Amino acid sequence: MKKLILSLLVIAFTMTSCRSKKKIASLEAKNKETQDLLNTATIKLNNCLTEKKAFADQLDYLKKNNSDLINSSKELTVLTSKGATNLEKSLESLKEKDLKINRLQDALTKKDSVTLALVTSLKKEVGINDPDIKINVEKGVVFISIADNLLFKSGSYEVSDGAKNVLAKVARVINSKPDFECMVEGHTDSVPFKSNVLLDNWDLSVKRSTAIVRVLQNDLGVDPKQLIPAGRSFYVPLVDNDSPSNRAKNRRTKIIILPKIDQFYDMIEKEMKNLSK
Repeated sequence: MKKLILSLLVIAFTMTSCRSKKKIASLEAKNKETQDLLNTATIKLNNCLTEKKAFADQLDYLKKNNSDLINSSKELTVLTSKGATNLEKSLESLKEKDLKINRLQDALTKKDSVTLALVTSLKKEVGINDPDIKINVEKGVVFISIADNLLFKSGSYEVSDGAKNVLAKVARVINSKPDFECMVEGHTDSVPFKSNVLLDNWDLSVKRSTAIVRVLQNDLGVDPKQLIPAGRSFYVPLVDNDSPSNRAKNRRTKIIILPKIDQFYDMIEKEMKNLSK
């Protein structure tokens, strides 16, 4: 009986042990499967985290790039606006300069017209056939050059009677132009000159100039406000003082007719300064 019971217990234990082994094997298999799933999930999670970081970095880059584009657009708008303003100012400046240039050209044209009219008037009054009387335009200024032998005796500053006929013609032109000035320049040759009254060629040239001015004022009725006497001695010769004929050419009186249009010349000077800015 005891043997029977012992046998049954052995059989029961053996059967129980077999079932436990199967269960353990089954649990181990499930554990392995679970571990594999966990490893796969971990790998996928890590991949997702990596992708998330990459997306976050790309998002930050896109945000920064978008911000830069917005700022660039604002700067471009400002630059475009400034460019348009500068262009408008440049066009206005060009218009102003064109206007100034036109005004300057008109002024110069007016000056040339005045000069031409004056030359024509002088040639008509004085005549152009006398070789001792020359009417010219020099640097925009009209002048009459009268040879010394028509006005004075040698070494003298007394105006001859014959000279007054020539001066009367000049006076008629000056009197008809109250807005003009008349500068009378005395010129001598280089031969040193001295007398009881005159000290040198400077003195002689000035005395001759003032003598002509007095005739124009006292005898021919020219307004003294229009008259300017000047002596140049022998320092502005026409030719070299190396022969009697050349010295005769240098002994002369030069009457310069100056349009008294100070405001006109002031305007030219002002416009030239404005153009240089």
